[in-house]
Amino acid sequence: MLLCLAILWMSLGLAVARKVWWRRDYGKGGCKGSQGDRPEIISQVERIPNVNALPKAVKRRVYALKRLQGQCAHIEAKFYEEVHELERKYAGLYQPIFDKRRAVVSGAVEPTDEECEWHSEGEEEELSEDMKKKAALEEKKEDSATAEDPNGIPEFWLTIFKHVDMLGEMLQEHDEPILKHLQDITVKFSAPGEPMSFTLEFHFEPNSYFSNTILTKTYKMKSEPDSADPFSFEGPEIVDCEGCKIDWQKGKDITVKVIKKKQKHKGRGTVRTITKEVPQDSFFNFFNPAKASPDGMDEDLDFTLATDFEIGHFFRERIIPRAVLYFTGEALEDDESFEEEDVEEGDEEDVEEGEEEDEGEIDPTKEPQPAECKQQ
Repeated sequence: MLLCLAILWMSLGLAVARKVWWRRDYGKGGCKGSQGDRPEIISQVERIPNVNALPKAVKRRVYALKRLQGQCAHIEAKFYEEVHELERKYAGLYQPIFDKRRAVVSGAVEPTDEECEWHSEGEEEELSEDMKKKAALEEKKEDSATAEDPNGIPEFWLTIFKHVDMLGEMLQEHDEPILKHLQDITVKFSAPGEPMSFTLEFHFEPNSYFSNTILTKTYKMKSEPDSADPFSFEGPEIVDCEGCKIDWQKGKDITVKVIKKKQKHKGRGTVRTITKEVPQDSFFNFFNPAKASPDGMDEDLDFTLATDFEIGHFFRERIIPRAVLYFTGEALEDDESFEEEDVEEGDEEDVEEGEEEDEGEIDPTKEPQPAECKQQ
């Protein structure tokens, strides 16, 4: 049963990820959409038979197969709906464990000696270098002075944000004091009979920055074949997202900054100073997402939304279920090992395809650089 559930969970995750990565890498504004960079696409098209050139009787049978294929797409959509129901069911089973995790992190509960028992061979080697340095500093502090034990696990979620590149890129220095108050991140799935969606909930302890105790981000999903192009269906697709209003305390909104401008009166020549609020980068802009353009022609916006969807999916599938492993750096090392394998494969392909052309430009004094994505 557990094996079946794992396979179903993986199927849904891969399907959503496929949509996200396709939008980011191959969709409008993506970095892999140019046929110039992928000449194999042209040769592949040349090998596709011209259906219109087939005999009439054969064409009829091909159309019959297409109707059957359309029926398969609708059955596949039902499959993913049931997978979503399984996710919702098992999310309820996981929640008591996540509640205990939150209690330990926040310091509301002190685990017993038995609950703290953990034996792992070579655990020192598994810890990230950053965590080793922190541990060494803590040991020095304990040796030099007797200090009060910290409450719970300080800066648990902030540390995770800093460890994960995707989240660290969103993080600004002025975000960090607020994220120290983040106590938990949870996911809720849409109820039976409702359109497919999931909501990320960020739980904060009372703080001086905003009055909200929970900030939410809802991702709406579509899991049905497009009537205009049913054969493109590959599973659930994130199609929209909604954030929430942050009730900032006066003067604490870090998503904007105040600038002063001097204005000179044309007639009298007097000068006055005015203040103006302008947007600034912040993780908390995550809760005020952009909306897709009605005509779908804004490539930059499409790329921004695809990135947003990817982040939401990563929170749901990776960060929330495996938070402690991202805190220690173990999950991060696993992710990096997969990325390194992908890069190595890409490098080998690039050398084979462009070996003669680029051979004379190689500088042996420089280390080879990983292949970069070319924006068209």
